[in-house]
Parts: sequence; structure tokens; C-alpha cells
Amino acid sequence: MNNNLYNMNKYKKVILSNKAPIITIPVPEAKTATALLIFKTGSRYENKKNNGISHFLEHLFFKGTLKHPTTLALASELDSLGCEFNAFTSKEYTGYWIKTAASKLGQALEILGDMILNSKMAADEIEREKGVIIEELNMYQENPMMHIDDVLETCLYGDTPAGWETVGTKKNIQNFKRQDFIAYLNSQYGANSACLIIAGGIKDKDFKKATEIVKALKDNKWKKQVKFVSHQTVPTVKTLFKNIDQANLSLAVRTFPLNHPEEFNVKILSIILGGAMSSRLFINLRERNGLAYYVKTDTEFYSDSGYLTTQAGVPTEKTKQAVEIILSEYGRLKTELVSKSELKRAKDLLQGRLLLQMEATDNLANWYARQAILRDKIMTPEEFMKKIKAITPLDLQKTAKKIFIDKGLNFAAIGRFKEAEFKKVLKF
Repeated sequence: MNNNLYNMNKYKKVILSNKAPIITIPVPEAKTATALLIFKTGSRYENKKNNGISHFLEHLFFKGTLKHPTTLALASELDSLGCEFNAFTSKEYTGYWIKTAASKLGQALEILGDMILNSKMAADEIEREKGVIIEELNMYQENPMMHIDDVLETCLYGDTPAGWETVGTKKNIQNFKRQDFIAYLNSQYGANSACLIIAGGIKDKDFKKATEIVKALKDNKWKKQVKFVSHQTVPTVKTLFKNIDQANLSLAVRTFPLNHPEEFNVKILSIILGGAMSSRLFINLRERNGLAYYVKTDTEFYSDSGYLTTQAGVPTEKTKQAVEIILSEYGRLKTELVSKSELKRAKDLLQGRLLLQMEATDNLANWYARQAILRDKIMTPEEFMKKIKAITPLDLQKTAKKIFIDKGLNFAAIGRFKEAEFKKVLKF
């Protein structure tokens, strides 16, 4: 077995007395290490009134602690480690990470723990940060390539937490008060929803420091998310009018949630359709028809739902042609078996990308963090590839027949048109 592959599959999970876990993935030869503290909460755990609070709270952890009273003091100490650090908020989890030289992991852990355990949540900082987050929201909404993801999920999930934007609304952002963040923090951040992952060059003293941090997390009355149930019976369209020359589109089908037996079949289908420069839609939309510069097919899997979607930027007047080409390629997967050579290429691509990603300790930590938060049982990269390698052309066709159906179609677009223009086009 490849030595790097061996390292990425060798992990240890320890449950502390407060029932919070620590996962370590030691890579003895690694010059770097990453600490990632992740919480099982995000925008899907919010309600209409506090939509956006998960993301806003993420920002506040960088605004100072008792030991590092200002953003400058906190950032200066992190910069002195020569490290990379950031945070992310998604719909189902929120994470805080620091990647540094392996010799400085203990110091990084100490700062990370201080940020989460001792954040000041100062009222004046909250007021200042409102302007920052509103500009972040404006940035997303002014960039169609970024904003199309939000428009699509509104199409898929409607007026539910799954369909709301993670960053929230301008009204909510403006109205948040310090007590709102304290209440959400006490509910959603704690031993019952946390997991600390450390990957890379790890020493015994680093694990000891990690244990001190995680043990300090208090018991929290974690509020579960509202489950989404689809009642879709016909194709759905959601357009956002914007006076731009290019139409940005996303054509999705509903698939399966995480842990579904056909989850990985969908992943392979996405690569065959638009996961690389040799993929069907890249060749058809871009190379043969000259309709787009960017073309990609991606998947998203949540705990209760999932989808596959193709995104592209095309000339406004040729949007319907692009939609017809995408639907045609979707439909082919139902009627024609994928060749063994094309399937092998997709599998090799997926494995190659995985190996490249796992060479970085931050990607390795992120892999195990997602496993710990979203799956009942951690799946190692090796176990993932075993499932991928077992997929056959017939497996793909069976899955394609289930997902590429009229009632599962969802079309989102940003550009100079209206929803009615696409109602008749959306059918196999």
C-alpha cells in the first residue's frame, strides 16, 4: 500500500469524559499539522428570525478574547506562528482551523482554544462587524457564479432553513444583539456538538493540550435541525433577473442523502458528466458548441437530501440550447451503459485527486471532520475508494433511471429572462 494512503487511513478517536471526541491522524513525516474544531451546527439549525446567526457568530470568534483583547492582538499572534487560519460556516456544520508548522501545533491549539472558550463577544465589535457581513452578502449577490448556488438551493428547498442563504438577510444582520449570540452559543456550541481533529506531525504534548481544550467545553442543550421532506411533483424553476450579458444557470436533479447506498454512484455520474476537461458536458457544451467557458457538474449531500447539478455561464439567447444539451446528456445515462474505459477514467481521476488532496494536513483534517459530523461511522479514504472501485456500469444506469426524471428537475438561472421561459423545456 502507498505510504501516504496508509497514513491517511490511520486514525484514532478518543471520547473524553464530557463525551466530546478528539480524532488524531498522525503523519510522522509531515512538516505541518492542522487543528480543526468543528461543531454540528449551521444555517439549517436556524429559524426565520435568526437566519444568519451561525455565520455571524463565526466572525465574532476572531474579534478578541480576554488574553488577546483585539482582532489585531489575536491575528498578530497567529501570524507570528507563520500559519494559515480561517473558519467556515455551512448549512450543517461550522469549523475553525489553524494549519502551522508541526513544531508549533501546541501554540496553535492554545490560541484556538482561547478563541472558542474565551471570546469577548463585545457589543461594539458586533455593531462594527454588521457592516463587514453586509458587504460580504453584497459580494455574493453581485457575483452570479457564486450566487447561483444560493438561487438553486432556494429552488430546491423553498422557504425552509435548507433553502435560506447561510449568510442570512440584511434585516437579520442589522437586528442581531449580543444576547442573541450568547443564547445561540450556549445552545449550539459545546461538548454535545463538537469534535476536535488534529492531523499531521502530532506529538504527545499536542494531544495533551487538545484534551485540555475539549474537556473545557460545557454540556450544551443542542437543538437539532428541521428535516427537509420533498413534495416536488413537477419540474421547478427559479430565476433571478439581472441585467448582464451572460446567463448563469444551474440544472439539478434530486438524488439521495449522505449514507444512502447509491451516494457514490451519483458522485461518479457527476464526474462523467462534468467533473473534468474530458467529461461529456465539458466537451459538448464548450468544445463542440462553444456555448460556455466554465462548465461543471457537482454533487451536494446533506443528512436528509442531496442533489446533482450542472452549472455553466452561457449567452443569454442560447440558454435554452444549453439546457437541452444538459438534459440530453443526463438522459443518455439512462439509456446507454457507460463504457468500462470511461468508468475507469472517472474512478482513476477521483482516486488521483483524493491522493493529491490528502497530502495536505488541512484537507486530511477536513475529511475526518466531515466524517465525524455527518456520518454514523467514520469512512476512511481507503474505504471510500473501495466503494468507488466496486461500482459497475449497470449500477450507474440503475441510479440514473431513478434520478433523471421530470419531477426531480430543478432549474435556477441568473440573467435577463423570466421563469415562464423555461417551463416547457424542462423534461426528458
